[in-house]
Amino acid sequence: MIAKRNVLKPAAWLGALALVTAAGFVANGPAAAEGRAIPAPAVDESVGAGLETVTLAGGCFWGVQGVFQHVDGVTRAVSGYAGGASSTATYAKVGDGDTGHAEAVQVTFDRTKVSLGKILQVYFSVAHDPTTLNRQGPDRGQQYRSAVFASSAEQARIAKAYVAQLDAAGAYGDRIVTKVEQGQAFYPAEAYHQDYMVRNPRDAYIVYNDAPKVEALRRLLPDVYRATPALVSGAGG
Repeated sequence: MIAKRNVLKPAAWLGALALVTAAGFVANGPAAAEGRAIPAPAVDESVGAGLETVTLAGGCFWGVQGVFQHVDGVTRAVSGYAGGASSTATYAKVGDGDTGHAEAVQVTFDRTKVSLGKILQVYFSVAHDPTTLNRQGPDRGQQYRSAVFASSAEQARIAKAYVAQLDAAGAYGDRIVTKVEQGQAFYPAEAYHQDYMVRNPRDAYIVYNDAPKVEALRRLLPDVYRATPALVSGAGG
């Protein structure tokens, strides 16, 4: 199992699991991520043909990738890095927290099956907590920040409008800290990070932090959930 930087060691994760309270929390952070029911975007793109790509950062890319691999209409979800230079787009360097990169997932989706707005609804409701600054669960650092790396001005407009909509509705109680950026390059992560959740379902980090997100997707957004993930390796889909 790959060691995560700035997180508990596997043995400690197993111990932490025993500390789950009736309220669904442990001393080190939220237990099973239950997700949050939020309204769909009031501003969305029109249905169209072809594929579209958006890059999303929301903590460790293992879980974000795992969620979007289970979204119907997503043809590919690749873990990687965005926000920094090509020379520092490696797991070892990004883990230091000073490269400008965020762990991110480039999501490619079929516009005839799912819209950008629905992708963003999944992102804000079950893929991560958009109200924690440079932190997701046990992970700390700028590389775990919440960010939408838009591939066009239209994507940026829709994402910003959705953030404003959710904040105005008080959807979370706290203000959203997600940044919407445009023009940032995406660099795929090392091969051993791809399809990590599917290949390591018993990893304590996955069991505790990420598998519940996929269950929340199935429960809260059944209209876009699919059981078979779209894998980078090419199997499934």
